[in-house]
Amino acid sequence: MTTVRELKSVPNAALLYGRAALPMIPLASRLPFVAGGAKEIPDLELHVPELRVDAERLRRYNAVCGFLRTDALPVTYPFVLAAPLHMALMTDGRFPFGAIGLVHMRNRIEQHRAIRPDEPLDVRVRAGKLQPHPKGRTFELQTDVQVAGETVWTCTATIFRRGKGSGDAAEKGADPIDAVAVDLSALTTTRWDVPDDIGRRYGAVSGDVNPIHLHPLSAKAFGFPRAIAHGMWTKARSLAAIEDLIPDAVNVEVRFQKPVLLPATVEYGSVEAGDGRVGFALQDGQSSSRPPVPHLRGLVTPR
Repeated sequence: MTTVRELKSVPNAALLYGRAALPMIPLASRLPFVAGGAKEIPDLELHVPELRVDAERLRRYNAVCGFLRTDALPVTYPFVLAAPLHMALMTDGRFPFGAIGLVHMRNRIEQHRAIRPDEPLDVRVRAGKLQPHPKGRTFELQTDVQVAGETVWTCTATIFRRGKGSGDAAEKGADPIDAVAVDLSALTTTRWDVPDDIGRRYGAVSGDVNPIHLHPLSAKAFGFPRAIAHGMWTKARSLAAIEDLIPDAVNVEVRFQKPVLLPATVEYGSVEAGDGRVGFALQDGQSSSRPPVPHLRGLVTPR
C-alpha cells in the first residue's frame, strides 16, 4: 500500500544533497535515517499541493536555458519544481542505495496543455520498482502535476544504478527516440560554446547543486575530469532552440548519452518529420580526427 506524505512546501535541495552524501560514510547506511540499508524501493509518494511558481526564478531559468515564451511554462520547468522531491525520495532512510552515483539515463515528459505561470500546481512524485539491467539496475521516478484536479504534465525519469548486471534484463527493440533519424553530419548545425560556469548558473535556478556540476575540484572527487553540465539543462537548451516547433500538448523524450565536460563546444541539429514530430541531437563540437561524442538524442511528438 502506497504511503502518501504531504509536505507544506518543497524541501531545501542543498540540505538534501548533504544528506545524500551520508551513505558514502562507512557503515552509515546501517542508521535508520540514512539511505542504503534496504533491498527494495519504498512504496512512498510525496505530495506538495498548491505550489506556486516564483516569477523571478522562472525568468532566470528561461535566461539560462534560452526560452523566450513568457505566457506559459517551458515544457521542462515542472521538472525543476519537482526535483527536490525526487531527492527527498532518494534520501529517505528506506531507499536501497545512496543518491550519489545514480545516473539519469532517459527523460520522458508528457504535457497535456500549456501551463500558465500563475496556476497553482499539485505536484506528486514516487519511484517505481527496481528493474534488471545488463550493467546494474534501473528504476523510474514518476512525477505528476495537476491543476484543479486536471493532470496537465507528467514525467518519467529513468535512473540507472551501476552494479552487478542481471541476465534477466529484457532485450529491447528499436528505441522510439530514433524514429526520426538525425544525422548531424548531413545537417546544417548550430555550434554552442558552453561556459565552465553553466553548472553553477543552472544549479542556482534549478536547485540541483550536485557537486559534479559545480566545480572541477568537486567533480574530480566523484571521478569526473571536469565539471559536467546538467542533463536537464542540455534537454532544456535543446528544446529552447526549437521552441517555435513545440506544441502546447506534446511528448518530449530524450536519451542522455555522454556527459558534457565543461567548458565545451557542442553541435546541435534538428529534423522536422513533416507530421509534427521533430528529432534533435547534441554532440561534441570540437574539431578532431576522432568521431564526435554523442551527448543527447531526443524526439518531440505532438499529442
